[in-house]
Amino acid sequence: MPEEPAAPPARRTRLTPEREAELYEAVLAILREVGYEALTMDAVAARTRSSKATLYRQWKGKPELVASALRHTKPLKVDDIDTGTLRGDLVALTACADPAQMERDAALMRGLGHAVHCNPELHRALRELLVEPEKAALRRLLDRAVARGELAPDTPATEFVAHVLLGAFITRPLIEDRPADAAYLARFIDAVVLPALGC
Repeated sequence: MPEEPAAPPARRTRLTPEREAELYEAVLAILREVGYEALTMDAVAARTRSSKATLYRQWKGKPELVASALRHTKPLKVDDIDTGTLRGDLVALTACADPAQMERDAALMRGLGHAVHCNPELHRALRELLVEPEKAALRRLLDRAVARGELAPDTPATEFVAHVLLGAFITRPLIEDRPADAAYLARFIDAVVLPALGC
């Protein structure tokens, strides 16, 4: 008697926090494999044994899903940092990922760079779900430094801290062909960021 074909694996629809984390990891894995343009909701559904309906119920579309995955998988949220000093906060902010992970993330962001310029919906989703919340959290971090008397409230460089820190992550691989590891970033904060802030 011939064997019956095995039933396909059951699709999972309940979105627990663990399930959500699993789904985000799959999204980033697919992004690294094929890039943003080739990533599809069908591919995410197949990889995670989800239904597309579940994905679209939780996220409006691919841009929101990708932006949410990037935000969720950040190793540390800015709002979680409060060491009691501005330098401590900035070092903690930049010291949270191992070099291998930072290199993978840098490669991922380089790959998304082109897609962001070509896809207004992705650009909007990244700004709304990732960039603006992180900028607001960094602003709160700097406001605490002002409240402690470490930072003058009218320091002109304050509005450029996010730009400068992001630049450190991006430019070291380009200029030196090395990742911006925690030791490099601590030196960068001491030599560039804090002097610019008058600290």
